[in-house]
Amino acid sequence: MTLTTENILLIGSILLFISLLAGKTSFKVGVPVLIFFLAIGMLAGSEGIGGVYFNNPKTAQFIGIVALNFILFSGGLDTDWHSIRPILWQGITLSTVGVLLTAIFVGLFVWAITDFTIYEGLLLGSIVSSTDSAAVFSILRSKNLALKGTLRPLLELESGSNDPMAYILTIMFTALVVSQDASTGSIILMFFMQLIVGGLLGLIFGKLGAILINRIKLDYEGLYIVLVIAIMFFTFSATNFIGGNGFLAVYLSAVYLGAHELIHKKKILKSFDSFAWLMQIILFLTLGLLVFPSQIIPVIGIGLLISLFLILVARPFSVLFTLLPFKVPHRNRRFIAWVGLRGAVPIVFATYPLLAGAEKANMIFNIVFFISLTSVLIQGTTLPVVAKWLHLTLPVKLKHRTQADMELFDSIKSALTEIVINESSPVVGKKVVELGFPKAALISFIVRDNKYITPSGSTKLQGNDRLFVLSENNDVLNRVYERLEMKNEG
Repeated sequence: MTLTTENILLIGSILLFISLLAGKTSFKVGVPVLIFFLAIGMLAGSEGIGGVYFNNPKTAQFIGIVALNFILFSGGLDTDWHSIRPILWQGITLSTVGVLLTAIFVGLFVWAITDFTIYEGLLLGSIVSSTDSAAVFSILRSKNLALKGTLRPLLELESGSNDPMAYILTIMFTALVVSQDASTGSIILMFFMQLIVGGLLGLIFGKLGAILINRIKLDYEGLYIVLVIAIMFFTFSATNFIGGNGFLAVYLSAVYLGAHELIHKKKILKSFDSFAWLMQIILFLTLGLLVFPSQIIPVIGIGLLISLFLILVARPFSVLFTLLPFKVPHRNRRFIAWVGLRGAVPIVFATYPLLAGAEKANMIFNIVFFISLTSVLIQGTTLPVVAKWLHLTLPVKLKHRTQADMELFDSIKSALTEIVINESSPVVGKKVVELGFPKAALISFIVRDNKYITPSGSTKLQGNDRLFVLSENNDVLNRVYERLEMKNEG
């Protein structure tokens, strides 16, 4: 069966239903849900029981880019700035130097044991050099792992920020494989342009995006979600157009937005969490459809060797060397080394040499697919076991408190204070989001003309409003009065 405009929605919806049902099964049997999505795509493909023919790397690459935008943006929004700040440099070093070392180790190994040229080996190493954000995010959350210390934010920061480095290396070595006469100077210039321009524009677009979201007046709440999607795609495409790394820009802009107060922020976060799951399913189904299992069989031997080298040698040594300047416990390093999951991202990156016409592109694609499959199977299924073996998990009772109850406990304040806004107050006409309240305080409700109002970020204050403010302590309450440009008379 060939995909057409008439049947694509029917086939797609059926595959989505099957994927959701398979996802429920995966939680029971302990197999990462992403494997089920990939397997369903393969079974539905031309060599599977579905018989759906799909052999279009360009379309798969486009779907991959769109999906990665949503996955990285969602991961950035969920990133807690206060949690990652203590381990910021560790994460940045892992996502840059660590990725580079992994690419070099794997590249040299492939060059040594195959007939690949050094550039072809380094290209394959670059494609599989980063940990997959979709795989790490989904497995850490689905396994409900409560890890000690700063392990979890470090892993999420690394996986969310290291795809840009792998992308840059993939583009560089694809150019060198296709045209070995390419100027070394131009390649190096492109490398730094991608990082510097991508980083700067990500922060700039994040700041402009926050201003736009909070100041624009849209008639419907749902339109704010559309606005954020527009900001996300504009950030990616504009950065790419200028010569920067769009993936890095998207992630950093989302981190910036997630760290600041936004109108309808909770709805934006929930919406993008749903978008990220949808994109993960679509991405893995698409890549499953794209692969031909008969072409995987001949590369199983070499693929397994490279996969084991990556898991047991390249990733551990890159983590070891990268974290040498930091005081990271040995057990933590071993666990970080094990959470080097490869998923859909390397498979998407493997389409670049395919479209560029590299000589061994098809073989590289099939090897990368096999590496991703074995990585998620081996590492993804054993994460809880390894974490417990290294004594890095929290006790069950503490785990429940940390993950299930913290939002409730964080939102409980110790004092409820009534504050009346005078008609001459300078905050009249301001939106709640513009007040800049401390996070340890919130407006529970507003009484206006004998009516009770539950405020949102876009609610404007009016004269004679009675604000009922929950605050943790008197210091926080004083800061509330400062933001309202009033004195605490209590």
